[in-house]
Amino acid sequence: MHPGLIRPIHLLGVLFLFVFASFNPTESGNLNKIKVDGGFISGTVNKSKDIHIFKGIPYAAPPLGALRWKAPQPVIPWTGTKACTAFGASPMQPSPAPFSMWTSEFLIPKAPINEDCLTLNVWTGAKSDNELRPVLVWIYGGGFVSGGSACPIYDGEAMAKKGIIFVSINYRVGIFGFLAHPELSRESASHTSGNYGLLDQIAALQWIQKNIAAFGGDPEEVTIAGQSAGSMSVNALVASPLAKGLFNKAIGQSGASFTRGNASLKSAETEGIRVMKALNASSINDLRKMPDSILMKTSMAYRGPIIDGYVLPESIAEIFHKGNENKVRLITGWNENEVYAGEAKDAKEFMNTLKEKFGDDAEQASKYFPANNNFEAAESENKLLSDEIINVHNYAWANQQDKNGGIVFVYRFIRKPPATGEYVKYGAFHTGEVPYALNNLQFVNRPWEDVDRQLANVMSDCWANFVKTGNPNGPGAPDWKRYVADSKLIMGFAEIQASRRMSDTAALNFVYRKMGGE
Repeated sequence: MHPGLIRPIHLLGVLFLFVFASFNPTESGNLNKIKVDGGFISGTVNKSKDIHIFKGIPYAAPPLGALRWKAPQPVIPWTGTKACTAFGASPMQPSPAPFSMWTSEFLIPKAPINEDCLTLNVWTGAKSDNELRPVLVWIYGGGFVSGGSACPIYDGEAMAKKGIIFVSINYRVGIFGFLAHPELSRESASHTSGNYGLLDQIAALQWIQKNIAAFGGDPEEVTIAGQSAGSMSVNALVASPLAKGLFNKAIGQSGASFTRGNASLKSAETEGIRVMKALNASSINDLRKMPDSILMKTSMAYRGPIIDGYVLPESIAEIFHKGNENKVRLITGWNENEVYAGEAKDAKEFMNTLKEKFGDDAEQASKYFPANNNFEAAESENKLLSDEIINVHNYAWANQQDKNGGIVFVYRFIRKPPATGEYVKYGAFHTGEVPYALNNLQFVNRPWEDVDRQLANVMSDCWANFVKTGNPNGPGAPDWKRYVADSKLIMGFAEIQASRRMSDTAALNFVYRKMGGE
């Protein structure tokens, strides 16, 4: 070989190695192929090529067979590169069907739905694994009996475009997520049972701690967020000692457990005994052999987190009142028209309801929930139910956060999403704020106006700012005052976004006291 050719050929080889290395994720840290617990994964990119998307990543072993009603177990390793390009199965639940104010965009896909559901999804705009972007983890609602991360309104691309990493997780629901039984408690190392759905969430957060850096994320800047039962889950995770150190910020939208008594382990186990008898089973082993379709149709007298002495040592309210919760910054709030009970209630009938519910305090209650005519009675019934089911819990959470010296920002979502047909009657309904908060109006078939798009941009900016800094304020965002229990300034998300004083505190305080709050 001519000596003069050696250097060019050598340089060409070096160039080849450089180019090859630039596409080797184990050497350069790009996101085309990522190593996580279990093995290598690949994903897809969005249309604009600026967001990497990974769907259906296993974070635990499938909870099937002998693993049904066990704490989540480590991922089963795979060989080769797993293509994580589609959502994993939604947790076992009835087939979704639109109802009340919730159209199909608010529901899981019709398939797949099965018990092999312990997966999560990641959207990241990071170009390499050394960026340390803050992380938002979304926990879905559904009353702890339904829901899944594949709902269209939970898409993470828009939030990832704001410079954060968006993660959505699946967890077990219904009888698969919350069945307790003495036999299950005896076989458990913690001698408890029932909180499998919460343990799934904790396992997903532990996976994030170990793996999110490979996606360009910062495990020390993790915010958990959720709505409805997802918000109740956030409330429980903030209270749980098992979740300590897994996140430093929380967002709770329309859900908490500050007066509603969660089931005790004993009462949950008693209900589990009843369920076993109803299914003509003699042991947990028998139940583990039953088809999921039969178990799914079995109703339980309770649903959701259990005070088991392990995941939740005490009630959530007691944990917060003693100052034993995990110390985090918080955004919490609720919607103007959470519950819709109907129209044109009989005013006299509603007044009788107040007497039955509040006894000697019925006259005082009627000042907060008047019924001078049928229309007013219907409005008052909707407001009272909203306060009892949702509002007072988030209100109490905010007050306790402030009392404990924590930083909290409170909002009220007021904008009525535009609608046609039968959906016109609903106001700022339960879950209606989610497409705004995640900037996902495009996934919901509504006659959106410019004011809605502007509100979605502002609200999602506030959420992203909070994930990044622990403060929702930032360039272009309205001046959102920190909530202090004495002044009760909150952010109103309406056609115009501005801080305002909470106007219904007397009613909330009244309902909170009557529900046993301190």
